[in-house]
Amino acid sequence: MAKESIKARQRKREKMVAKYAAKRAALKAAGDYAALDQLPRNASPVRLRNRCQLTGRPRGYMRHFGICRNIFRDMALDGKIPGVRKASW
Repeated sequence: MAKESIKARQRKREKMVAKYAAKRAALKAAGDYAALDQLPRNASPVRLRNRCQLTGRPRGYMRHFGICRNIFRDMALDGKIPGVRKASW
C-alpha cells in the first residue's frame, strides 16, 4: 500500500496534466518550445506513473483493469471481475 502522500501527489499531477493538455498541444503544434518551458513541470504527461487505483502500488500494474496484479487476483477469485476466472486445463 502506497503512502497517502504519494497517492495525493499522483492525483495532483493527473489534474494538472488534464488542465494544461490543450495548451501544451497548441504550443507543441506551433513549435513554441520557449513557452512550453514556462509551463509547470507537473503538467507534462511523462511525469505520471501508472498506479493501482485502489492501493497506489506502482509495480505489477494491469493497464486494462487499472489495478495491480495482487488486487486483480483477489477480486478475480472473489468473482468481482466479470468474465475472469481461474484457468484450468
